[in-house]
Amino acid sequence: MGAETTATSFAASIEAIRSKLPESLHHPQVGIICGSGLSGLVDVIKDVQKIHYSEIPDFSTSTVPGHKSELAFGFLGTVPVVAMLGRFHPYEGHGLSSVVYPVRVMARLGVKNMIITNAAGSLNPQIPVGTIVVIQDHLALPNLTGMNPLLGPQVSKDLPRFLPLSDAYSTTLRRLAFLAAHRLQLDDSALAEGVYAWVSGPTYETPAEGRFLRKAGADVVGMSTVPEVLAAREEGLNVMVLSLVTNFVVIPDSYPSIREEVKAELAGLKILRAEPEVVSHEEVLLIGKEKAKVMRELVQAVVTSIE
Repeated sequence: MGAETTATSFAASIEAIRSKLPESLHHPQVGIICGSGLSGLVDVIKDVQKIHYSEIPDFSTSTVPGHKSELAFGFLGTVPVVAMLGRFHPYEGHGLSSVVYPVRVMARLGVKNMIITNAAGSLNPQIPVGTIVVIQDHLALPNLTGMNPLLGPQVSKDLPRFLPLSDAYSTTLRRLAFLAAHRLQLDDSALAEGVYAWVSGPTYETPAEGRFLRKAGADVVGMSTVPEVLAAREEGLNVMVLSLVTNFVVIPDSYPSIREEVKAELAGLKILRAEPEVVSHEEVLLIGKEKAKVMRELVQAVVTSIE
């Protein structure tokens, strides 16, 4: 998509969005991207107005269970916000420019602060299921191997060609998250800090891959978020990411030896074989549903703090 075509499509998208909203919602200040099972955030948005993605030129449609395909506009406190109820993933077949397109539209609507949520698997035994991880850095193997949303012609020559990412995650917004947790009287173990690893999916990690990511310094892993972070930072937005841990990545200390099992079987010994542990998307959605209230309250408290 060339720069001229991109500019035209942004204009069409923005015109379509604003034509369906009261003027008070034309310029949201905070953008929120809801991850798997976390779109219930819309329940606490006041004066909510929803626009289906199909009504917006150049928007794609999410195909993943737990993701809707709507933008929700309204207020958290007195702050005008826009929430993306369902994101796009490269593994669905969306190009990276389509994955980050809504972020660029939000920036052009007036958003200055972006809160991105996701469901993630824990690589760190010290970060259990149910923990909300405030992301402080990321490890993105797709970015390092040619799957970067900023590759190709620039959306605008006014944006940086070479984007620094050492400050990708806003310390100001992360501080607000922990202050909000204190005000909500959440247990100290409710929140953690950590590094998010982005993988392309849609397969969950093998034990060897999980072990590799853990040794590389990642605490949680997921199939989204980093492309949106890059686009948001390129657009000059402040970014915070909250990862809800919905499962542990399966990383056994050792592998059962089929060779030894066969030897024992040939020797007439009884074999006790444990069922291999696996992760399911249903498990992810279940934990997302259980922790949705806490995530909603935390995001709401952060947004009103921004005000």
